[in-house]
Amino acid sequence: MKLEIGEVQIEDIKLGEQTKIEDGLLHVSRAELRKLLLEDKRLAAVEMTVARPGDKTRIIPVKDVIEPRVRLDNEITGYPGVTDKMGRVGAGRTLALKGAAVVTTGDIVAIQEGLIDMWGEGAKYTPFSQTCNLVLTFTPRRNLEAHQHEEAVREAGLKAAEYLGKAAENMEPDNINTYDLPAMNKRGEEVEGLPRVAYLKMLIAQGLLHDSYIYGIDAKETLPTWIHPNEILDGALVSGNCVAACDKITTYQHQNNSIILDLYDRHGKDLNFLGVVLTPELTTFTGKVRACEHATGLIKTMGADGVIISEEGYGNPDSDLLQNCKLLEEDGIKTVLITDECAGNDGFSQSLADTSSVAKAVISTGNVSHMVKLDPAERVIGNIGSLANLAGGSGDSFCDDGSIVCELNAIIGSTSEIGYHNLTARQY
Repeated sequence: MKLEIGEVQIEDIKLGEQTKIEDGLLHVSRAELRKLLLEDKRLAAVEMTVARPGDKTRIIPVKDVIEPRVRLDNEITGYPGVTDKMGRVGAGRTLALKGAAVVTTGDIVAIQEGLIDMWGEGAKYTPFSQTCNLVLTFTPRRNLEAHQHEEAVREAGLKAAEYLGKAAENMEPDNINTYDLPAMNKRGEEVEGLPRVAYLKMLIAQGLLHDSYIYGIDAKETLPTWIHPNEILDGALVSGNCVAACDKITTYQHQNNSIILDLYDRHGKDLNFLGVVLTPELTTFTGKVRACEHATGLIKTMGADGVIISEEGYGNPDSDLLQNCKLLEEDGIKTVLITDECAGNDGFSQSLADTSSVAKAVISTGNVSHMVKLDPAERVIGNIGSLANLAGGSGDSFCDDGSIVCELNAIIGSTSEIGYHNLTARQY
C-alpha cells in the first residue's frame, strides 16, 4: 500500500469572506464555515479565533486538535465512518496543511480536558504552541447529554479540518512524503535478515468519554486488530477521549504518529517494519485478559522479533501495558515500552500502577505530576475557570498576579506516549 502525503505549508490564518490559500496564508470564510458546522442542531453557536505561536494566548479547555487535510484520489475526502461514508484509506495522495491546526474548545465536557499556551513557559510543554491554530469555541444546545455534547464537538472539529483541507485540493504541494509498505510476503532483498519489528498501539477505550474510534467504530467494541500504518496516517483513527490532557493522543498526533514515522524511516535500513496492531485498553479484568492475549497472539503470528508498545493514559492502562510486555517477552519477543510516569510532585512515588521484572527497556516521556507555573495570559480563549476541574489543576491553581500553577497533567500533549514531543526522564 502506497500513500503520498503532500505538504502545503501554512504560515498564518486569517478570518475573512472566502476560504483559499495564497502565499502560505490560509483565508477562512467565517460565514461558510459557521453555516457548515451549525448544520448539526446539537450545536447552538460557534466562535472562531486565530491563535498564533508567540501570542500571549491561553486556550482552555481543549477537546481535540486536528490537522487540516484533503484526500485527492479517493471517493472518501473526510474521515471514514465519521464525517464520510465507510471506505478504506491509506493509499493514493493526501494533502496536509502543515503548520495549521483546528483546535476545539467550549463548555467543558469532562474533567480531563486541558490547555494550550502559545507563549512562555507553557509553550515549552505542548507541540501545539508551534502551530497556527484556528480555535473553534462551541456552545451546545441546552440540556445536551454529555456523550452527545462530546460527539457533536468531536465531529465538528473533523468537519472543519476537512473543510479547510479542501482549500488546497488544486495546489501543488511544497513537499511530498511517500509511505510504501508492501505486503509481508512481497518484500524484497532490502529487508532480508533484518529484525522484524511490529508496533503495538494501545488505545484508550474505557467508556465514560475515554474513547477512540477506528473507522468510526468505538475501540472498546473491537478485538485487537492488525492495521496498515498508512491507514492511521491517513485518518482512519480519531480521538474521542477526555483522558488526562498530558497524554491524550489527539487526532493530529494520530495523523502524524511519530513512532510510525520513525519506523518507516528505518524500514529497509536496520529493521523490517511489519505493521501496527491496535488494541483497546479496557476496564474489566476479563476484557484486559482478552485484549492482551489476542493482541500478543497477532504479534506472534506475524513472526515479530521485537515490538514497540505505546500506552495511552496512565494508572488503569498500566496493567495492560505490562501484561502485553510479559506475554511477548515470555515468548522470546523483545519489547520496548513507551509510557509516561505518575510519580508525584517530587518524582519519588511509584511511577506505574503495575510493574514486571521483564520490562527492561522502558522509555519515559515525563512525569505527569511535575508542577509548572504559567505566566498570566493577555487573552484566554475558552473558560479559564475550568482549570479548577481539570486533571492537574484545582481551585488553588490561580495566583493573585494572574499566573497559574498546575501539573503537566493539564497541558495538552506534554507527556505524549507516542513520543510526539520532547520530554523524557532519566535515572540518576
